[in-house]
Amino acid sequence: MELFYSKEIGKDTVLLSGQEADHCARVLRHKEGDTVFIIDGEGGLYRCTVLSVSLPKKGNAEVSCRIEEKSAGVGVRGYRLVMAVCPTKNMDRYEWFVEKATELGVDRIVPVISEHSIRTTVKKERLEALVLSATKQSLKSCIPVVEDAVSVKDFLLRDFEEGALKLIAHCEEGDKRTVRDYVSASQKPLNVVIMIGPEGDFSQKEIELAKERGFLPLTLGPSRLRVETAALASVSEIYFASI
Repeated sequence: MELFYSKEIGKDTVLLSGQEADHCARVLRHKEGDTVFIIDGEGGLYRCTVLSVSLPKKGNAEVSCRIEEKSAGVGVRGYRLVMAVCPTKNMDRYEWFVEKATELGVDRIVPVISEHSIRTTVKKERLEALVLSATKQSLKSCIPVVEDAVSVKDFLLRDFEEGALKLIAHCEEGDKRTVRDYVSASQKPLNVVIMIGPEGDFSQKEIELAKERGFLPLTLGPSRLRVETAALASVSEIYFASI
C-alpha cells in the first residue's frame, strides 16, 4: 500500500498538491477512478477515489480525491517518545538516525546543541522531508515533529509533562541503569524523554543541570557507540518494550 500525505483535507474530499501530487500522478500514474490512501499526519488514514488529475506542463500536478472511508488512530503506539539528540559532525549519520527512528516510532526529534558540539546547525526542512518519507514507507499515519535546534540548557529548562521518564546517556562514572530497567519499573503508558550527547559527550555543567532537572543516568552497555547508534538503540529499546 502506497501512502500519500495531505494537509488539504475537507469533509468529503482531499487535495494532493506539490510533490505528493507529482508522485501520485506522474510517477505512479494514478488516474481518475483509482483508489489511493492518504494520511493526515495525525493518525488519520483515508481511503479515497481519485476524482480528477491535473498535469500542467509547468508546475506541480494536482490530484482531487473523494473520501470513501476514514480510519482514526491508525498506527498509534502505546508510548510517547521524545529523542533529544546532538547533531553529528557527519550529517549523513544524523539523517540516518532520523529516518530509522521514524520507522520504529518516535513522536518528537529535537536537535540539541551541547557545549561540546562540533556541529551547531541543522537543516530542519531536510529532516522533515526524511521524516515524511520514512513515515509513509513504514505505513504510519502519525508524522513525528522535528523541532528547531535548541541548546542543551534551554531544552533541560523546559516544563516536561508530569510523570515523564527522563533519561540522559553520558560517559561519566556512576550508578546507571539500562532503558529496559527503567521501562520495566515505570507506569504505563510510557512517556519517555531521552537525551544523547555529541561525540565529545555532554559537558559536566550540562550533566549536573540534567540531574537537577530530574533526568536519570542511562547506560547503553559496555561498547563505545557512535551518537546515532546510541540514539537508535534507545529508540529500539522503547519500541520492543511496547510490543
